[in-house]
Amino acid sequence: MNRSTLTIDYTETSKNNLGPEDIELLEQAVKAAESAYAPYSQFRVGAAVRLDNGQVLCGNNQENASFPAGICAERSVVFYAHANFPANRILTIAITASPCGVCRQVLLESEKRGGVPIRVLLAAGEQVLIFKSVKDLLPFGFDSF
Repeated sequence: MNRSTLTIDYTETSKNNLGPEDIELLEQAVKAAESAYAPYSQFRVGAAVRLDNGQVLCGNNQENASFPAGICAERSVVFYAHANFPANRILTIAITASPCGVCRQVLLESEKRGGVPIRVLLAAGEQVLIFKSVKDLLPFGFDSF
């Protein structure tokens, strides 16, 4: 039997310590959350990604009475990016909430698919957590073993 310790690398900061590109991405995620369709949970989430061509894409959660037919903000924007910009990689994603387990796995696979780490910005009010890679959000994803 081997015992190991897991360390997750992240930075905790405030929005005013971010660069202009990260501030813009977070603002786009917040704006996307405003138009989320969340009549059941009343929990609106927005996400914005920056592609390697500089383009910013946004998504939000879309609920449905036939649960679980809805989709989270992160998956909506990642799937849109891959469907419409298959040759481009996602470099950074900003999310207005902490992603669920399904979204973490989708982000991990997107990172693997692109071959580069995806920076993750999680915003809660003025506080921002920055992860260098999705692997720090899901260290034991389905591709870990």
